[in-house]
Amino acid sequence: MIIQTGNRTDIPAFYSEWFANRLKEGFVLVRNPFNPQSVTRYILDPSVVDLMVFCSKNPSPMLKYTELLKPYRQYWFVTITPYGKELEPGVPDKGFIMETFRRISDIVGPDCMCWRYDPILIDEAWTVERHIESFRSMCLTLAGSTHTAVISFIDLYEKVKRNFPEVREVPFHTQLALTEEFVKIGKEYGMTIKPCGESKELAAAGADCSGCMTQEVFETAIGQNLILPANPKNRRECACYITGDIGAYNTCRHFCRYCYANADRNAVLCASKMHDPKSPLLIGHVQPEDKISQPKQVSWIDPQMRLKL
Repeated sequence: MIIQTGNRTDIPAFYSEWFANRLKEGFVLVRNPFNPQSVTRYILDPSVVDLMVFCSKNPSPMLKYTELLKPYRQYWFVTITPYGKELEPGVPDKGFIMETFRRISDIVGPDCMCWRYDPILIDEAWTVERHIESFRSMCLTLAGSTHTAVISFIDLYEKVKRNFPEVREVPFHTQLALTEEFVKIGKEYGMTIKPCGESKELAAAGADCSGCMTQEVFETAIGQNLILPANPKNRRECACYITGDIGAYNTCRHFCRYCYANADRNAVLCASKMHDPKSPLLIGHVQPEDKISQPKQVSWIDPQMRLKL
């Protein structure tokens, strides 16, 4: 199976010690965010975990655990935007993050690395021209460390509208024009531009709209074919394959203005106080009323050789 660590929080940035302890003990417990008393137990072992997927804005704390991660196949989605502390107050210097990106790529290889330049928002400070200039500069730094740059435009989820009321949607004609420029720049630096959860019409600008967390992406990362179970949980506009997420909402301390995973700052601070690096749960401990289930975990790797025609 595939373990996802980062759709709900940033485990590498804030909970690397906890994650290392989970690898050492060989299992992790995950609360269902919609039914908190329902807890899932996942075995963490390379024999059943075909790929470990990380999503992070600061993966540097995980570098000291590279030996622990070595037995696992990995895929890294690292979000690096040009924004400053006004939008991403908890994110370190972007030059430092890009250097970390390159270091991880040296370990796992560029096929296992994806740079996310998202979300893209347009306002008086962040104009189309400034985004183009920033994207080109960052491409220059990251060239050779990845073959993929994922982009997406700001989505106005309810949490986003509440915490960032002045933000506005990016008109489609602007999305199309900016994507076209990014595709041109990406070609110069050996990167395919993949929109995430956006209109398929961006393909007209030369973008690859096949999805960023797809079976093909995962197969390229591990160098083997996969037989994946049916995946009914995708959003309509998203082609990505949703896997077992071990994170928790309201736990990311980057405090980005556009965050969809945090209700508000106070919720994050309260949850953070309940974090114990030695607990099998990311937040808190197992309670008497919890119902722990163990799903059947098997490898999804296809043992049959297949020729690509």
